[in-house]
Amino acid sequence: MKLTPLLALLLGLTIAQAQTLYMPRNVKQAYKKGTRSMDGKPGPRYWQNRAHYTITINATPPSRTINGTEQITYVNNSPDTLKTLAVKLFMNIHRPGAGRQGAVSEDYLTSGVTIDRYTENQAEKKWPSNTDVNQRMVLSKPLLPRDSVKLSIDWHYELSKESGREGMLDSTTFFLAYFYPRIAVYDDYYGWDRMPFTDAQEFYSDFNDYDLTVRVPKNYIVWSTGDLQNAGEVLQPTYVQRLTRSMTSDSLVHIATADELKTGAVTASQATNSWRWRATNVPDMALAISDHYVWDAASVVVDKKTGRRAGVQAAFLDNAADFHQMVGFGQHALDWFSNNWPGVPYPYAKTTVVQGFADMEYPMMVNDATTQDLNFSRFVAEHEIAHTWFPFYMGINETRYGFMDEGWATALEHLIGQADLGKDKAVQLFQGFRVNGWIRDPSAEEDLPIITPTNVLSGAAMGNNEYGKAALGYLALKDMLGDDLFRKGLHTFMERWNGKHPTPWDMFFSFNAGAGRDLNWFWNNWYFSNNYIDFALQPVVTTAKQATLTIDNVGGYVAPVDVVLTFADGTTQTVHQTPAIWQANQKQAVVKLPITQKLQSVKLTGGIFMDATPADNTWTAK
Repeated sequence: MKLTPLLALLLGLTIAQAQTLYMPRNVKQAYKKGTRSMDGKPGPRYWQNRAHYTITINATPPSRTINGTEQITYVNNSPDTLKTLAVKLFMNIHRPGAGRQGAVSEDYLTSGVTIDRYTENQAEKKWPSNTDVNQRMVLSKPLLPRDSVKLSIDWHYELSKESGREGMLDSTTFFLAYFYPRIAVYDDYYGWDRMPFTDAQEFYSDFNDYDLTVRVPKNYIVWSTGDLQNAGEVLQPTYVQRLTRSMTSDSLVHIATADELKTGAVTASQATNSWRWRATNVPDMALAISDHYVWDAASVVVDKKTGRRAGVQAAFLDNAADFHQMVGFGQHALDWFSNNWPGVPYPYAKTTVVQGFADMEYPMMVNDATTQDLNFSRFVAEHEIAHTWFPFYMGINETRYGFMDEGWATALEHLIGQADLGKDKAVQLFQGFRVNGWIRDPSAEEDLPIITPTNVLSGAAMGNNEYGKAALGYLALKDMLGDDLFRKGLHTFMERWNGKHPTPWDMFFSFNAGAGRDLNWFWNNWYFSNNYIDFALQPVVTTAKQATLTIDNVGGYVAPVDVVLTFADGTTQTVHQTPAIWQANQKQAVVKLPITQKLQSVKLTGGIFMDATPADNTWTAK
C-alpha cells in the first residue's frame, strides 16, 4: 500500500515519518531525546545555551596590536552538568604551523592570541599553554543545568598585514572579525563544537547579547554590528544630525566626505573616543575602523506592515567608484529580500558595507572588494546581505552544513539577479559562476552527496556542494512546488527555527509540513545522492496529434527541463517540465505532448540546470 501524505495523516503519522532519510546516529538520538521532533518542530525538550559578552577593545593604528578585555556570563540551559568549557580563539589560525587548507604568505602570519589574564567567578586561573583555535577549559566548579558562570578574560593579538576575512585593510584602516575569545556552541546532538578551523570553512555560533566598546584615537570612525549607543559623545553635532537623518531618509546622505575627514572635525576632539555598541540575540560581532574612509548612508522600509526602516551604510575609499553606489545597492537588497524571497523582513536596524578584500558576511556587516563592474559589485553585495537570513537569522552550523547557508544565499542571489539583470543575463551569470565548473568536471569529488559534512571537505567538493549544487536543489524544489507552496515550506522552516540551531533534517521535515507534501523522495535525490544532471532523449514517437518523449535520467538528479519543439514550418514551442515528471520513476520519464503540425526536431534545455552531455539532448525527424 502506498503511504500517501493524506493516508499518513489519517493514520496519525507525520509526513516526515511516512518516509525515511538517512540520519547520523547522534542526530537520531536528539530526536529520541525529544530535543527535536520528526514533524520538523523544535522538540518539547529543545534547549540552547547563550551568553552575555561585555567587551572593550583598544586599537591605535598604525600599531596592529589589538588589546581587549571581556566579561562573559555563560548560561547553561542544557540538562547536562558541564565540567569543561570549549573556547574558540580564531586568531590563532594566523600562528605559524596552524592547520590550514592552503599555503599562506609571510604577511598572513602572526603570533596569534595571548591571554594576559583569566578569571572564573572572580577567581584568578592560569590559562593553558595550548595555542590552537580550540581551547579546553576545565572548570573549578562544574556548571549545573540552569546555572551560569562568570568569566573575565584579558587578551591581545596582532592583526595580520594580509587582509582576508579580517586584518589590516591599509595602515590606518582595520577590519576586526572573530577577534574575541568566545565560548563554543554546546548543542543537543554533538555536544561541544570542537571542529578544527582551517580558515576555509565558516562558523557556528550561539545567539548572544553584546555590549562592545571600541576605544580609538580621535579622527577615527568605528562601524560595527549592533546599534551605536553614544553618537553624541563620539561625533561632532553636524555628523550626529546626518547619521540620525539617514535612518529615516530614502535619499543618500553623505555623513562624512573625504574633504571633511581631512579637516579632523568629524569626531569628538578628545584624544581617545570610546564608541559603544549594543547588539542582542546575534551570533557574532564584527567592526571596522578608519581615519579616512568616507561614510555614506540612507535607509529603506523593510517591513511594509509596520513601516519599520533599516539603515544602509557604506564605508570606503573615495576613489572606489562602485562604493559610491553601494548604499543604493544595499537599499535595493534589503527591500527585495524582505518583500520577495525569502520574504521575511530584514531583522536588524541597519547593515554596513565596508570596502575590504574578503567578499564576506557578518551580522549587520559586509566586507567586500571594489570592482570596476557595477553589476558584479551589486551581485557580490547582494549575496553577502542574503546571508543575514542564512545563517545569521537561522543559527545554522555553517562549519558542518554549509549548504544550509551558502546554498540559500546562492539561490537568493539568482532570484534577485533576475530582477536586476533580466532572466537571460541572470541565467548566464549563474551558469558561468556557479554551475559550469561542476557539471563539466567528471571528477569523483564533484559528485559527493551534498549532505556530506562540510568540515571534512575541501576544494571543489566543498565549494560546489555548498554553493551551486545546493542552490540548484532549492531552485528545483521551487520550480516543482510553485511559489505558493514553496513559500509555505520556507516560511514554516524559518518561523520554527529562527534564533535556534536547525539541522538539515529540521529543515527537510519543516518544508514537508509547510508544503503539505511528502518531499523526502526529492530530498533523498538531491541532498543524499551522488547524482548530477545528465538527461538523454530517446527517439521521439509522433502521431498527427501527439509527440511522445522518453527521457533517460543518466545523471540521476531530478531537475526541471524545457522541451523545445521545432515544427516543419520553422515555428517553435517551449513546454516546461518540472521535477515532478521524475517522482514515479527517477530513472526515466515519458512525456506526452499534444501537437497540431508535423514535428521537425526536439531539444532539451535546462537553463541554470546545465546538462553534463548536451549532445544527446536533441532528436531530429528523418
